[in-house]
Amino acid sequence: MAGCARGSARAVLACLLAPVLVALLVAPARGRGGREHADWDAAKLLPPLPPREKAALVARFVTNVCDWGALATISTQEGVRGRPFADVLSLSDGPPSKGSGVPYFYLSPLQQSVGNLKENPYATLTMSLAETSFCKKYGFDPQSPLCAHTILSGTVVKVSETEVDIAKNSLFIRHPEMKSWPSSHNWFFAKLNITNIWVLDYFGGPKIVTPEEYYNVTFQKTEVKQHMVNLTTHAKRLRKLHTDLGRLMFLYGKLPRRLTSFLSHAGLFVRLLACLQN
Repeated sequence: MAGCARGSARAVLACLLAPVLVALLVAPARGRGGREHADWDAAKLLPPLPPREKAALVARFVTNVCDWGALATISTQEGVRGRPFADVLSLSDGPPSKGSGVPYFYLSPLQQSVGNLKENPYATLTMSLAETSFCKKYGFDPQSPLCAHTILSGTVVKVSETEVDIAKNSLFIRHPEMKSWPSSHNWFFAKLNITNIWVLDYFGGPKIVTPEEYYNVTFQKTEVKQHMVNLTTHAKRLRKLHTDLGRLMFLYGKLPRRLTSFLSHAGLFVRLLACLQN
């Protein structure tokens, strides 16, 4: 009898929880990729991660918030000539929330990657939100598509004289230590001329963004403000759902005992009626 009661209780709970679970599974696909994909640590004073439907905006966002990336070149080193060669480089596209989208570098001829680029300027740059607190905060593995990352491919070139000040200000505001690096290393400013862009911020494979789409997007203040309003509403709904589920689980804990007691008394009542009829 107790086993039947527990079975009935589980069936009731399953019916009550089914709509909630379906809503939680479907919700991410309607707006942003995954759990709180658009939220950001307010303490960092950065705009929220854009909706995943706006791939060009996501690409610009990732480029702007990342201070470094992995640059892949074709090696000229003995023993690995012609093979892919990746190195970590500091970079900047400008001040936080005001980036140009152009990844600037501060390079020296002494670096292996620079030697590779002299022979073959083609390179691919990868930047990931795993560099920030975002992915760790929400439990996203760096390889997970929900831990958004952007892949930029093109050629690395030395900036022109007219662009030196822009590159210098962009880099030194994010990497002040660069100002004291030894001049004997013959540092120079370079940038990535982007020809191809891929954005991976959700399941289903990367999205292709053209350089024109990438450079034409801007961070609109009104859009960010509305996005924050939507996030606040979403957070309130989640808190209410959490409270309702807590109450439901509390009731579920008492339900088997109540059903068992009810069925036990019902059984006694049935036997009593049978005795009276006899």
